[in-house]
Amino acid sequence: MSGDCLDLLVNGRLTVLGRIASASNLTVACEVTDGERTEQCVYKPIRGEEPLWDFPDGTLAGREVASYLVSEELGWGLIPETGLRATGPDDIDLGPGMVQRWIHQREDGRSDREDQELDPVDVVPEGAVPAGYRGVLHAYDPRGDAVVLVHADTDRLRRLAVLDVVLNNADRKGGHILVDTDGRLFGIDHGICLHADDKLRTILWGWAGGEVPAAEAADLARLVTVLDDENAALRVRLSSLITTSEIDALRRRAARLADDGGMPLPPEARAIPWPPF
Repeated sequence: MSGDCLDLLVNGRLTVLGRIASASNLTVACEVTDGERTEQCVYKPIRGEEPLWDFPDGTLAGREVASYLVSEELGWGLIPETGLRATGPDDIDLGPGMVQRWIHQREDGRSDREDQELDPVDVVPEGAVPAGYRGVLHAYDPRGDAVVLVHADTDRLRRLAVLDVVLNNADRKGGHILVDTDGRLFGIDHGICLHADDKLRTILWGWAGGEVPAAEAADLARLVTVLDDENAALRVRLSSLITTSEIDALRRRAARLADDGGMPLPPEARAIPWPPF
């Protein structure tokens, strides 16, 4: 699906469905069509990116695409199809921007779920971390009750945590982890990834200090080999999206995980993005 979907996202006709008001950067929900083909997607115009002190202006869209390319090179499929297009919707063309396939989620609202299951990232009362979850952060809710921020202990979410280390994700919040109607988990919002300096901020610290599984370490070693080749398709494409120093830093992070086989420990400061959701 990836190739056909990407072609549609990048070259199809965009129609605005509405603005996503909760997003920190200008984010527009759209429908993209080409003949009988249609998909819903997110469009983030470069000119709608809010300035950041530590990331160069106008680079967030490219970082989203670069993150997707790394996920695909690893064969992990953790990020929805993501591409760059030259124009926006006909009725509100804001210029070049990132487009990403919309993830249709399970019904919103836990009260609508018969099994009352937790989200991949959730909050539970102190002392009530359920089986299959890992505690990350102890805190108090607005009523003063002790609670624990938890995340699921699944292979796919752990793989996303590994990917975040490789990408140097500075903003892995709970709301950036989605589960589609088939139960498949995805990560979104990778605009502030791939900085050359250490920026990792995530709520997925449940595996901190643990080993990277052998299969994933092998995938990372293969990524390192690709990045070592100046003529490799991935490296050539990345060079149009991020800087050489950022590509080299990406390579070092992947090599460190592949060789050492250990997940990092949280830093003393700014380990978790705020707000965590």
